[in-house]
Amino acid sequence: MTSPQPAETRTHKRSPQTATLAEIAREAGVSAPTVSKVLNGRADVAPATRSRVEELLRVHGYRRRRAEATRSPLIDLVFHELESAWAMEVIRGVENVARDAGLSVVLSESAGRLTPGRTWADQVAARRPHGVILVLSGLDESQRALLTSRSIPFVVMDPAGDPGADVPSIGATNWQGGLAATRHLVDLGHTRIGAISGPTRMMCSRARVDGYRAALETAGLPVDPGLIVTGDFHHEAGYRQGLELLRRPDRPTAVFAGNDLQALGLYEAARELGLRIPQDLSVVGFDDLPVARWVGPPLTTVRQPLMEMAEAAARLVLDLGRDDGSAAATRVELATSLEVRSSTAAPPAH
Repeated sequence: MTSPQPAETRTHKRSPQTATLAEIAREAGVSAPTVSKVLNGRADVAPATRSRVEELLRVHGYRRRRAEATRSPLIDLVFHELESAWAMEVIRGVENVARDAGLSVVLSESAGRLTPGRTWADQVAARRPHGVILVLSGLDESQRALLTSRSIPFVVMDPAGDPGADVPSIGATNWQGGLAATRHLVDLGHTRIGAISGPTRMMCSRARVDGYRAALETAGLPVDPGLIVTGDFHHEAGYRQGLELLRRPDRPTAVFAGNDLQALGLYEAARELGLRIPQDLSVVGFDDLPVARWVGPPLTTVRQPLMEMAEAAARLVLDLGRDDGSAAATRVELATSLEVRSSTAAPPAH
């Protein structure tokens, strides 16, 4: 049985500044104004010189002093992809906090990559926002060093992988949500329960399926690998993988769809095959997007507090940017909850 990953809160303090600009310039063999140009994201520095200075800034842990760090009234919000209602909930949450702080939000998309490109990092360094929030994305070591050297704080929301102990992050209790979704179906009397996961490279997706497996094992039910299929968190995957599950001769009587968009795709697959929800098939989603309440029948789903997560990420990145010397929580998980509606019922009698 897979054990749940407990929510944790860690603290860290900023390391002391160990070198001045003049010392870094001397070691790099350039002038202090050249080091300042690199810090300010200026383009008129040779690539080899920029790389050498960046590496020394990273090695020495240099961070701009408050007097040097004139920030733009912006928060950078970075998605690996923007094409979903899920993203809109996150944008609303960040904008709520930004508006109260007198800031604007800049949106970026990394075209499906889990790490933005170098050009993006240079642009952020040049505009010097109050902070950066990365959603289902992360930073490589050089990007982290670049933002740190500019005193630009960053927070990862719903990290795709383990962000590391020193990277501030906001997430949700995905394992517990997968457990609650599957346990609900077990309690209704279902014994053949399928699952459409999200991408296996994403930590949240793996945690939800681990919770699904744990619920089955706790109930003494077998975990059938043939009833677990992999999607990509999009409607089309729910439809395509739903058809695969529902065309089996021993098809499941219930499916945990991994997220709401895949659940809607599964609805379409069920209609195409002449299956009624919930009379012939029970469906549970994950996220509780607004559409979950409007679809027919209304979708039973695990509520992931997306707007609250986004607000927490925005508050955290602003707190980190104040740099008042106090320790800040760097990993927080918000609770999920099951919202029972009309898409689940007892299995059909045989």
